Amino acid sequence: MNEPMADVRDMYMVHTMMHREFELLPRLVRDVASGDTARSAVVARHAERLCHVLHLHHEGEDVILWPLLLDRGGAQALAIVPTMEEQHHGIEAALELVNMLLPAWKSTTRNGEALAGAFQVLFDRLLEHMSTEENEILPLAEKVVTAAEWAQLGEHSLSKSSKKDLPLVLGMTMYEGDPEVVRAVLSHAPLLARLVMPLVAPRLYASHAKRVHGTATPARVGRH
Repeated sequence: MNEPMADVRDMYMVHTMMHREFELLPRLVRDVASGDTARSAVVARHAERLCHVLHLHHEGEDVILWPLLLDRGGAQALAIVPTMEEQHHGIEAALELVNMLLPAWKSTTRNGEALAGAFQVLFDRLLEHMSTEENEILPLAEKVVTAAEWAQLGEHSLSKSSKKDLPLVLGMTMYEGDPEVVRAVLSHAPLLARLVMPLVAPRLYASHAKRVHGTATPARVGRH
């Protein structure tokens, strides 16, 4: 192929955001006082947004990335993609349990320990998956997936996301993101977004983090 190949650095950035935010969810749930439905609503809305982002992220891999790798990645892809698909099934099952428990807890704060436990299972499965993906999938994708094809992953999520949520999700991702990678991601956006988002998105996340985590600067994962 003579086309530019995938720059997978944005995936590491997304993984770092997910690692940080999903790791904090069990404690956030446990820290809500019984009957404090104002606080449970804040935490639940945060969790709902994260779960939606995760679902779309994996859906994009299922419909775009895995077929490309299986078509071009030879024995290496055949050896690892089924494992990734199996891990996705496990994560989706954990998401289903979270989504079953979350609405009642949001409105009543009941069964908080069950919900916190479900979030812990989800995080554990997600962490295992992201580690495998970074070790096995991303090095392969750099070799066999074009930049244009890689961009389809982001476009898939964008097409199914609420436009009003995008600046906040970008701010979440930028919080520990490499500025060079952030610039590369925004280089595909319209000019106004390229100019405005580096200023607006971090402020939105700082305000959101203060409301959800009690600090504008939650503990960083700092892996990448």
